[in-house]
Amino acid sequence: MFNWSQDWQMLFNTDKSKVMHFGFNNKEVDYILGNQRLDAVEEERDSGVIVDKSLKSSRQHAKAAAAANAVLRMIRRTFLCKDKELILQPYKSLVRPRLEYCI
Repeated sequence: MFNWSQDWQMLFNTDKSKVMHFGFNNKEVDYILGNQRLDAVEEERDSGVIVDKSLKSSRQHAKAAAAANAVLRMIRRTFLCKDKELILQPYKSLVRPRLEYCI
């Protein structure tokens, strides 16, 4: 006989589960899953997107700008000739995607 309650239970990994409290009037209650208390975090990264409790994207923007600046510095060190036409192609293919990803 098929028993829905036993055969279709969803399993959670409590070590990977976290709690993020949103809002100013949130009482930030501790949550327990099974017999383990879940950790409360200020920010979490999921699929390359950084989400913080204020839902502002400034941390995501700063990280993208830092990555783009690092690649831009590498391009400037690599090319001796600073001609606009020469620099434009590596900029479009290497720097610009880092600025546009998840922003």
